[in-house]
Amino acid sequence: MSGLIGKEPSGSGKSVVFNLYKSYNDFMTSVTLSQFRNQQSDYIAAAQREPVEITSRGAGRRAVLVSPEFFDRAVEALEDQLDIRAAAAARADSERIPFDELMEELGL
Repeated sequence: MSGLIGKEPSGSGKSVVFNLYKSYNDFMTSVTLSQFRNQQSDYIAAAQREPVEITSRGAGRRAVLVSPEFFDRAVEALEDQLDIRAAAAARADSERIPFDELMEELGL
């Protein structure tokens, strides 16, 4: 899952998740871990408007703080991508069941 968020996916077009990440990444507030520790409530409030990237000298990006609404939209976008891929795989399945057999199997 993490591979879908941080880099542009291969294949035709960009994924919904990548576009969501990219649009916020361009305007993201970035603070050091020390700054975050000293002003947690301020950065939590800021995260309600835009993601807040928390960095560390030795490790670079340590975390990204987001609002619950942003998190929910991101999870929904990931779920949508999984559904789209599952539907595409199902359509690509060459095994077809005749309508009459399907109705009989379903008891209809």
